[in-house]
Amino acid sequence: MYTEKENLTQSNITDVMERAYIDYSMSVIISRALPDARDGLKPVQRRILYSMLRQGLIHNRSFDKCAAVVGEVLGKYHPHGDASVYDTLVRMAQKWVMRVPLVDPQGNFGSIDGDPPAAYRYTECRLTSAAEELIRQIDENTVDFVPNYKEDTTEPSVLPAALPSLLMNGSTGIAVGMTTNIPPHNLGELIDGACALIDNPNLDIEDLAKIIQGPDFPTGGSILGSEGIHKYIRTGRGIVRMRGTIHTEELKQGKEQLVITEIPYNVNRANLVTKIAELVQGKVIEGISDLRDESDENTRIVIELKRGEIPRVTVNKLFKHTPLESSFGVIMLALVDRRPKEMNMKEMLEVYIEHRREVIRRRTEFRRAKAEARAHILEGLKIALDNLDDFVRIIRASRNRDEAKIRLMEKYPLSIKQTDAILDMRLYQLTGLEREKIEAEYLELIKLIQELTEILENEDRLLGVIKDELSEMRDKYATPRGTQILPAEGEFRMEDLIVNEGCCITVSHKGFIKRTPVSSFRSQRRGGKGVIGAGSHDEDFVEHLFTASTHDYMMFFMTNGRVYVEKVFDIPEGTRISKGRSIVNVLELQKDERIAAMIPVKEFDESQHLVMATRKGIIKKTNLSAYKNFRRGGIIGINIDDEDKLIGVKLTNGEDELCMITRKGMSIRFKETDLRDQGRATRGVKGIRLKGKDDCLVTIEVVNNNATLLIAGENGQGKRTAFDQYRTQGRGGSGIIAMRTDGVAGALSVMEDDEIMMLTNGGQAVRTRVNEIRVIGRTTQGVRLINLGKKDKLIGINKIVEIDEDEA
Repeated sequence: MYTEKENLTQSNITDVMERAYIDYSMSVIISRALPDARDGLKPVQRRILYSMLRQGLIHNRSFDKCAAVVGEVLGKYHPHGDASVYDTLVRMAQKWVMRVPLVDPQGNFGSIDGDPPAAYRYTECRLTSAAEELIRQIDENTVDFVPNYKEDTTEPSVLPAALPSLLMNGSTGIAVGMTTNIPPHNLGELIDGACALIDNPNLDIEDLAKIIQGPDFPTGGSILGSEGIHKYIRTGRGIVRMRGTIHTEELKQGKEQLVITEIPYNVNRANLVTKIAELVQGKVIEGISDLRDESDENTRIVIELKRGEIPRVTVNKLFKHTPLESSFGVIMLALVDRRPKEMNMKEMLEVYIEHRREVIRRRTEFRRAKAEARAHILEGLKIALDNLDDFVRIIRASRNRDEAKIRLMEKYPLSIKQTDAILDMRLYQLTGLEREKIEAEYLELIKLIQELTEILENEDRLLGVIKDELSEMRDKYATPRGTQILPAEGEFRMEDLIVNEGCCITVSHKGFIKRTPVSSFRSQRRGGKGVIGAGSHDEDFVEHLFTASTHDYMMFFMTNGRVYVEKVFDIPEGTRISKGRSIVNVLELQKDERIAAMIPVKEFDESQHLVMATRKGIIKKTNLSAYKNFRRGGIIGINIDDEDKLIGVKLTNGEDELCMITRKGMSIRFKETDLRDQGRATRGVKGIRLKGKDDCLVTIEVVNNNATLLIAGENGQGKRTAFDQYRTQGRGGSGIIAMRTDGVAGALSVMEDDEIMMLTNGGQAVRTRVNEIRVIGRTTQGVRLINLGKKDKLIGINKIVEIDEDEA
């Protein structure tokens, strides 16, 4: 129902919501979330510092309750919740958050472990001397004051900021549709950079980057590489990789312990300790016997290692799996003329310098006006002293103060202020000594006025004042850099700390993986019983065997076609008879994934290719470089048909010949050029036509005419045959006989001086020399390679890689 007094306006609700949201967004951006580029403070921070100044809570006076500060801020300046004000107050006092704290705390103000502060009725605070430098000279008309929210008093719109607070302490804020994340920097470097920019406004940003090295976090630590630093200094955005500081201490009985003394910025120390404990419990990080947090005000996390553990291996895993290595995404966004602007380092310093220029100019004008006003008074006093007798006579003859003022102004060239000052003079000021003081003061004021005028009229003098005051701040507050910046070439590389040696990698049927040094296996004569290569644990047995160097990348190809890549030294080491570790703790495998092949590569070179073969005789070639952007969770290597699986992968140069061997002893040899390069997520083409449903592809091998093809049967029989006995055919045929046997266990291309490892279903391993196996014809059964038990059979063979001492 409408009434006569109602004034209703029809509006589209979309328009109303849009206007309301824009107003809300601007309020959040300008009045809450983003700092001002001039003083580096958000409104709530500025209000807290100004309120504390007005309460007299300066650094050389006694503390007062934080509740009093919060109440004063809420009552006069900040119409929001008390929690937001107190949280901000606490943050400005935490030395692990602020590079230069602005509040001096007394009581429980929380901890780096994430402990909350005590309630504000229990804690006390006052300004630090550095905070006073931000507010100093605020009463000299250096900044504009605006009405507070209820317009019963005023507050500063910005602080004079004798220190570059925004870059010094950094800032973090999330507004509507934008965010800022500015890291703290070293005050000395900032002031040096500002002074250099004052001297040369055209200073190249690359030269500025040489002065301001990068972030200097209050928690110390180190930064890896300067690429991210240079990027955000140039553009305003970049990612900085941070690391904690850790060193090794020796213990008794040959044991060692790692001690973490510094952690990355914004990392919760208690959560870091908990994370390390979880990784130890989950066997992601092994070799740790004890973990203790011995921290007080200083960080000291002790990690005791088991005897014989390599400290740097554990350190590398800590960096890899815990927040001990973290990233800081820099977004240098701040308010300029009440508008958000993303700036690089030079632009931010230019805004600060211009602010200081305005502050110094206004302060100088204020001081000159004050000096001129005092000189004006002194000029009147000098007239009075020069005509003292007449002044006394006129004053004595007057009936009151107003009459004396009028009569003095009529006879002498005096202003109202000068006359009031004369009438306010006390009798002792008529002495000769006081007259000399007035004269001296007047001369000093004249000199001061000249100096202040020169500053205002000479831009170089004004900029010189800014430089002098910044240098004074540097001498007073600058501290040595706490965060070390490691150049890119100095970044930690695990390869530099791991001996480059040959190792044997085994994967069991139930999914346990380990690497064992090749030196753990002794060489034996052909036909020996062998040593235990992997224990048969709970009817488990070794299913895959490979040899590689510890510095290689190991590519794990799953039977379903997925590929995982790891450094060989990241594979857990074990003894010959140890069980190993579950592969799910090494690779992030998907459900029911099993390893089909492992390929070691030193780098992902475009000149090399991967040839993959499946159980049903499908073959595919892909350039090795297609796999360089691998992910921890694996990538697609080949598309596999239903009821098929990947059985082998070979590394080729693009011009090789390939030999495929089936379980029934058939083989086919064809040129690699018969295959075209395909993408990773493709199926491939037919490589060999199988004979019967019970036949399958067992092995794919690269042809080497200087080598021989060693074929081993499941029954322990084997032989070597020259490759020239296998004629080249076209891809996709049925092939020719390679060996007359009930079942082929594996085949290898071997040289005379090679050694091979043979592994049985029962876990027995035999290492023997290839030259002890004679070369015979293609269609023969071969000779005995290994003596098998009654129910045992040969499941795999592989070459052993030896590393020269010079290469190691």
